[in-house]
Amino acid sequence: MSYYSVNLPSYTIGEGCYKEIPHTTRFYGKTAVVIGGKIAMSKAKDKILEGIKDSDVEILDFIWYGGDSTYENGNALIDMDVVKKADMIFAVGGGRACDTCKYVANEMDKPLFCFPTVASNCASVTAISVIYNPDGSFREYYYPKNANHTFIESSIIADSPEELLWAGIGDALSKECEAVFASKEDELSHTPMMGVQLSKICTTPLVEYGKKALDDLRANKVSYELEQVALDIIISTGLVSNMVSAAPKYYYNSSLAHCVYYGSTVTKGGEKHLHGEIVSLGVLCLLTFGKEYEERERIAKFNLSMGLPVCFEDIEITEDDFDAMAEKAMTTTEWDFKPKNAGVTKESFIQCMKETDEYGRSIKF
Repeated sequence: MSYYSVNLPSYTIGEGCYKEIPHTTRFYGKTAVVIGGKIAMSKAKDKILEGIKDSDVEILDFIWYGGDSTYENGNALIDMDVVKKADMIFAVGGGRACDTCKYVANEMDKPLFCFPTVASNCASVTAISVIYNPDGSFREYYYPKNANHTFIESSIIADSPEELLWAGIGDALSKECEAVFASKEDELSHTPMMGVQLSKICTTPLVEYGKKALDDLRANKVSYELEQVALDIIISTGLVSNMVSAAPKYYYNSSLAHCVYYGSTVTKGGEKHLHGEIVSLGVLCLLTFGKEYEERERIAKFNLSMGLPVCFEDIEITEDDFDAMAEKAMTTTEWDFKPKNAGVTKESFIQCMKETDEYGRSIKF
């Protein structure tokens, strides 16, 4: 019988949590290179340096990750002498910065510590990287090891752009419905079964605390609600992702809601909108496809209250784009792992987008 390993996220959250860096990293080395987004590093730099003050940890350099999670940017970082020299990699920023650093750390077999500066996704704790082409279009998934530890500094999250938390909430809304839908026909073994069950705690905290969390972030205020939403987006969905992503054996991490997003990347309108924003509309499409109308109504009302999209005109996409979106969706991992007997075809996918669009328009006006 073959064996497998499950590496669950390890994390620290709260104001001042960077003080734990020396203790948490003590077995992994003494030198680190910080790689991340420019704005993200400017917000985290002083707190990181304060956190390692009077310790054995030395920061060799702060390096921009390149602006997108591409193999080209990752390989450029791998070729840098200072990155080769560092014992550890500290990834600072949002999803694309973390995904790039996961690729770099995995290829170089170096310990990785993540410092998310926005609560927009679970990239800082997951064992998957979304890789894009240099032109910004989706390329493929890359499966690295996950970070050794993640530090979530609440005061930095509270100072992040509100649209990223807003979109992060939209993205996290997909975890439960996609994991349940993608896995519904399979007999689940221990790990994916745990992941699917955990996915069922991901939606309600967003609906209950999302609006207050966004209001508190606008006021740069650390609050219980903001931390609960940040933990939902970063940790809860990350736990699920790590347990339900084992391609080519199984993949329940995302499904038709993300097919809507990847389809949108080939449209002019889709390029102007955030990942999670589009995914939140994809959630309504998936719920439409599954005829889960009561849940669709709950999420649609929440979307309206948050300013998230409920129809395609909200993301500047028209019905004329649906065929091209479906063609793109059919090239994705999500499409490869769709439930075999659920009736997912190009035509039914287009139809669920049409029905969702009609429903969304009807509740807006």
